[in-house]
Amino acid sequence: MISAATQGSVLPSWLDPEQLIEAFGSYAVIGVAVIIFAECGLLIGFFLPGDSLLFTAGLFVARDYIDQPLWVVCIIICAAAIAGNATGYWIGARAGPALLRRSESRLFKQEYVDKTFAFFERYGNRAIVLGRFVPIVRTFITVLAGVGGMSFRRFITYSAIGGVLWGAGVTVLGFYLGQIAFVRNNIEVMLIVIVLVSVVPIGIELLRTRSHGRSRDERYDEPHERQRLIAEDIRDD
Repeated sequence: MISAATQGSVLPSWLDPEQLIEAFGSYAVIGVAVIIFAECGLLIGFFLPGDSLLFTAGLFVARDYIDQPLWVVCIIICAAAIAGNATGYWIGARAGPALLRRSESRLFKQEYVDKTFAFFERYGNRAIVLGRFVPIVRTFITVLAGVGGMSFRRFITYSAIGGVLWGAGVTVLGFYLGQIAFVRNNIEVMLIVIVLVSVVPIGIELLRTRSHGRSRDERYDEPHERQRLIAEDIRDD
């Protein structure tokens, strides 16, 4: 083991990347792939660790806790991320209207959809790539692509690019930084830094929105209008 992950963790054990990978044991890569798939494609997976899990996986490879080669781990993770996105797209394409009319609950809030729509509105098709690096957005943006009727060929192209940049990029970063003694000995600190960095884009966007005095379009309150606007934004990009 790399460290006593159960001591001083800032996350519950079932969300702590170290404890998750250690619990998976010899099936660590498969376990990581399943979580990445769920976070990228299933609406209920938005709360799962993404960036921190990838970073920790790379770190565990560097320390030989995961005995598969780095390139194999990266391929499996990228495949899981892309497959998750494809699943999210088809969920949106098949159940879009129902999702947009869905009442709020602890796990589902219309605010998540609206924030993701705003991200899509700003970045267009590039949002499929950029959204990979933004928690919550990366889960909902694939569904919105399906709701809006984005060409699947175009979607899967952007998804593959984002999947490789995010899935392999963060894992490789963890692998190389994991060879630095300070990082190995301060994993909790590094994970907190990664979480903070991952929410920076959201913070910047919120500040930019406030500085420009932009307000939420009231038409988004109507499910049929929200779906039409999403479709127009995606198809016109």
